[in-house]
Amino acid sequence: MINTNRIKYTFSLTLLLCSLIGFSQSNKFKVALDAGHGDHDYGAVYNGHIEKNINLAITLKVGKILEKNSSIDVIYTRKTDVFIGLVERANIANRADANIFVSIHCNANKNTVADGTETYVMGMSKNASNLEAAKRENEVITYEKDYKQKYQGFDPNKPETMLGMTIMQEEFIENSIALAGKIQDRFVQDLGKKSRGGGVKQAPYMVLHKAYMPRVLIETGFLSNSVEGAILDSEEGQQDIAEAIAKAIISYKKDFFDGGEVDATPEIKPSQRVEDKPIKTTPEPKKVDSVIKKTEPKVEAKPTAKGVVFKVQISASSKKLETTPSNFNGLKNISSSYNNSIYKYMYSETSNYDEAKKLLQDAKNKGYASAFIIAFKDGKSIDVKDVIK
Repeated sequence: MINTNRIKYTFSLTLLLCSLIGFSQSNKFKVALDAGHGDHDYGAVYNGHIEKNINLAITLKVGKILEKNSSIDVIYTRKTDVFIGLVERANIANRADANIFVSIHCNANKNTVADGTETYVMGMSKNASNLEAAKRENEVITYEKDYKQKYQGFDPNKPETMLGMTIMQEEFIENSIALAGKIQDRFVQDLGKKSRGGGVKQAPYMVLHKAYMPRVLIETGFLSNSVEGAILDSEEGQQDIAEAIAKAIISYKKDFFDGGEVDATPEIKPSQRVEDKPIKTTPEPKKVDSVIKKTEPKVEAKPTAKGVVFKVQISASSKKLETTPSNFNGLKNISSSYNNSIYKYMYSETSNYDEAKKLLQDAKNKGYASAFIIAFKDGKSIDVKDVIK
């Protein structure tokens, strides 16, 4: 005879266990960690210290500490030396419905005596140094293909142009400031670091702009300072900084998440606010062979426009390199330009767009997967799509 009471009890117990498991998973505190720069975007380079590598090392150490806490999930925007666009970094956090977004960087200044830490929250600022810091980080978008279409209306050389794009910048400001304050407190109290200008600052960073959660950008110290740069590039120094950041995050979680001061399940989740609009890539020119063959058997492709030259941009860095093949995976005919403290390196040149596409493929075959075609007219940079349309 079947014991219905036992079946009901077992069924109820199973439902309870499933609900508890589901609750524990959904109630985890999600931390999105972003290691600034990557791949051909080196960030600051001083005295042999390369920012992109230091950012990644510190980020991975922070994540390793946090992952020991079973109530925390860690999301990384990158775990290797790869390039990721600024908005995509924010969207990685958004898609994961992260509770906080923490972008980790190193600072630099022509004044090599400058030292100390500062943590930024999203917001407009009239402070010249804050705007300059944002400008330096926002220039990374120029490394992205079709960046003018992705970031319509935003000029990385003028951070204040983000004002028109920023509608909800104050939405997470209080919690962002609280998180930034805890990070600066740990830097000062645990590591004895200098907190620059109060430590917590506002500036219009594009990487923070599209993250729909409390978000901060940490400048862990100055690579341009010989003493601080050496600490940042050391295993012990990175571990100390990582522990300070992780401790601040755990403290924030305790105060604002575990304590229930912040709704763990907002009405509109970050993932529901992601705007994954397809970006129209630079259009391919129409193949003219079939049209031309109707009237002429053979016609050589003509230059796209008088005075226009195409080049293939393969990398950009704050570090000046000799344009020898050995520095560029064997590629010859390398040229460079310098603007806004950034050296851009370009491979070959041609007045024919079809030939430029072949050069692009050559560059990619040599390992420059993020290479793209750029155009110049009379020595001035112009938009490729305006030339070939």
